[in-house]
Amino acid sequence: MPAGNPNSFDSKDQLQVGDTSYTYFRLDKVTGAERLPYSLKVLLENLLRTEDDANVTAAQIQALAGWRADAEPDTEIQFTPARVVMQDFTGVPAVVDLATMREAVAELGGDPARINPLAPAELVIDHSVIADLFGGPDAFAGNVELEYERNFERYQFLRWGQTAFDEFKVVPPGTGIIHQVNIEHLARVVFGRSVDTGSGEPELQAYPDTVVGTDSHTTMINGLGVVGWGVGGIEAEAAMLGQPVSMLIPRVVGFKLVGQLPEGATATDLVLTITEMLRKHGVVGKFVEFYGTGVTAVPLANRATIGNMSPEYGSTIAVFPVDDETVKYLRLTGRDEQQIALVEAYAKAQGLWHDPSREATYSEYLELDLATVVPSIAGPKRPQDRVSLSDAKTSFRAALTAYVEDSPATGDQSGHDEAVAESFPASDPPSHDVDSSEPAPNELISGVPGDAGRPSRPTAVTLADGTRFELDHGAVTIAAITSCTNTSNPSVMVAAALLAKKAVEKGLSRKPWVKTTLAPGSKVVSDYYDRSGLTPYLDKLGFNLVGYGCTTCIGNSGPLIPEVSAAVNEGNLAVAAVLSGNRNFEGRINPDIKMNYLASPPLVVAYAIAGSMDVDLFNDSLGRGQDGQDVFLRDIWPSTAEIDEVVTGSIAREMFVDDYADVFAGDERWQSLPTPEGRTFTWDPESTYVRKPPYFDGMQLEPAPVTDITGARVLVKVGDSVTTDHISPAGSIRGDSPAGTYLAEHGVERKDFNSYGSRRGNHEVMIRGTFANIRLRNQLTPPGAAALPEGGFTRNFAAVADSSAAPVSTIYDASVDYAEAGVPLIVLAGKEYGSGSSRDWAAKGTALLGVRAVIAESYERIHRSNLIGMGVLPLQYPPGENAESLGLTGEETFSVTGVTALNDGGIPREVTVSADDTTFSATLRIDTPGEAEYYRHGGIMQYVLRSLL
Repeated sequence: MPAGNPNSFDSKDQLQVGDTSYTYFRLDKVTGAERLPYSLKVLLENLLRTEDDANVTAAQIQALAGWRADAEPDTEIQFTPARVVMQDFTGVPAVVDLATMREAVAELGGDPARINPLAPAELVIDHSVIADLFGGPDAFAGNVELEYERNFERYQFLRWGQTAFDEFKVVPPGTGIIHQVNIEHLARVVFGRSVDTGSGEPELQAYPDTVVGTDSHTTMINGLGVVGWGVGGIEAEAAMLGQPVSMLIPRVVGFKLVGQLPEGATATDLVLTITEMLRKHGVVGKFVEFYGTGVTAVPLANRATIGNMSPEYGSTIAVFPVDDETVKYLRLTGRDEQQIALVEAYAKAQGLWHDPSREATYSEYLELDLATVVPSIAGPKRPQDRVSLSDAKTSFRAALTAYVEDSPATGDQSGHDEAVAESFPASDPPSHDVDSSEPAPNELISGVPGDAGRPSRPTAVTLADGTRFELDHGAVTIAAITSCTNTSNPSVMVAAALLAKKAVEKGLSRKPWVKTTLAPGSKVVSDYYDRSGLTPYLDKLGFNLVGYGCTTCIGNSGPLIPEVSAAVNEGNLAVAAVLSGNRNFEGRINPDIKMNYLASPPLVVAYAIAGSMDVDLFNDSLGRGQDGQDVFLRDIWPSTAEIDEVVTGSIAREMFVDDYADVFAGDERWQSLPTPEGRTFTWDPESTYVRKPPYFDGMQLEPAPVTDITGARVLVKVGDSVTTDHISPAGSIRGDSPAGTYLAEHGVERKDFNSYGSRRGNHEVMIRGTFANIRLRNQLTPPGAAALPEGGFTRNFAAVADSSAAPVSTIYDASVDYAEAGVPLIVLAGKEYGSGSSRDWAAKGTALLGVRAVIAESYERIHRSNLIGMGVLPLQYPPGENAESLGLTGEETFSVTGVTALNDGGIPREVTVSADDTTFSATLRIDTPGEAEYYRHGGIMQYVLRSLL
């Protein structure tokens, strides 16, 4: 309880758990609490405990307790998360910002030590491993070695942060994926923590574990009953520094589950079904809460899988309440008995324990009979586009026409295709073994046979070992068991291994053009694979361990087999990836691959064997076995009983205890990294990985008044569903890009460019890659206007007086010209702008390019908030209007007036936008007083810094 908590509802009490007594704040002291959904009860407790008559008032508590299920969100509350969790891509810039803030505080006359996490902050290094090597026993060790070579400076910097900041811990590389480590080890579910209440004596308090994370899939923790969600790195930094998260009390969707999954249906099939249902229903910005008798039939790992996909259907959270299954999982994963007892006692005392017979009040309702779930995949470019496996072949053929050009395979390739081919950094050829059960090296293997039912462009390929085959549209060139979504789930992971075992015993092998990778969420997966004796069968099919981290799903798939990549680009082939991840957006997985499908781990193995999306797995043969007979998927699909037998016999508590015993210590390589010392970081002026950003340059103690925008030009004009993947730099760095030119000028060789994600601590690299995704279609550059009409290019109106004659240049170069001319910039966008991962650089890069405002039809929640946090105005077209209906081409000169009303302390609902002769009223999407305060200060970091001073 913070100093000065008035305890207005007399809710402070004692909870005895064994021999330990905890202070807690009783929900039943607040009228109306009983009827609230689980998730809102957690928020209510948060307000009771942090009440201070300033940020959190009795009126806020009463408003939450009196929540009206049918009301639209309009009441602001201040939520204080118990902890912050980060992955390294997003965590490095957060630590860079904290280090920069320390210097800024010192320059303004304050104590640098004031910049210190006030809540536990844990960072898991999991996004930096790239699957360069695969299909061999040395793939894991080789990839880790490459990871350290590429990321030495970043890891050294994080080692400094671990020693310089209190309450900040780092899980070293090669340990696991952030979300699985979070579920298996970091999550407390209920905190029992000594708290300074300002009375002189610390107090042992019990309260719900709540979390914000710098990865949108932080919601995976919802499966464990923990309320938490993804935020931008700048919001996470504020939370670490004790700032509450400003939010509106949300609508809550009650999702009732009944029945149980049928034989053959997996957790992946369930989550793809739920994703489709919730996307169709519409849950953006809402809480989703599962209840009903079917909840007890959903194992914890399946709950986590469902929670993980929350960003894909758009909800803020997707939570399962605490119950016996939660307690069972905590015991399995090695939590101590006092902690487990605290979780159960606290949840029951607070009415947070799931009662299947009780139905809380919800804003909206959905229901699913688990027995109706069927095997499914999703794709080829969105996770919500579920396809029943029985319809997969037909769906693939229908989608293929959008990806295939009519030009002959031997035709000239555009510069765009050349850029795609080049966009992975040069590296050693990937290690891959051709299994002895595959055809002899000189035997021609049929790739994807063409027929009258679909386009075909057979392209001959000869591998280095002499293996020959023809590659065609729809060939599966990556099959990856990857990502946090499924690799925390023993049932689907064991199913994949059992299917591999049965396939190998039948004499089947993967097709030689398929890059096969296995990247589990934690070392525990390898433990139970080894204990069950299933590892050799996965290895036999090429699914050797490539690393413990987020690989294919984040774009760290590494290069395709070189000869396959060459053929794909030579023939301009529309090939596919099949992955057990959560993201399959265009351009995300691999630049050579146009079509991407999400599938369960056993289906990933099946497609690796089939080698093509143009296959009906229910009726078509996967291949001929060693006895010469056709083998079908049904012949090798493991039963639920077989899976359960392996899971029960091979997974034990001691695995988790041993693997997490010293999880923050790291291996010898991590421990031997030279670690800088001191309260402030000594920046290396030659570093191309970590540089001091300019956010606080020239900052004064008092913020300058907010001003209107005049004389602005459009930097980028885009359509609907532009994701943060399109905006934020991600993937590899092209040699001829502005970022590649910058690195070359700083002496970095092409082979050492690494990825944008690894260089997120260097703003100079990141701003040069903002809006540079090869799949971004900037409507200011019509096709044929430049060698690369997609990704990273714009019309440069600063270069000429006549807009119609404006030349095409890179977005970065144009932004430099605009900055020198003192011209502010605007982005025009369509619906769902900024959907996808919670990438802080999508907002940071936008701001540093000189963009003052975005005008869109609608926004994704996190990105809108992040824009405000970086001092960029999010504006919305009038209902039913957009750039096209208003006749906006992007060539106009813009002004935005009415913004100065923010200086009076209020929030104007609308501002006036003028674009040459067109004038319209735009909605100002600053939704809360807290967001308005951030904008008045120029951004959330400036606000926090001034508050601390």
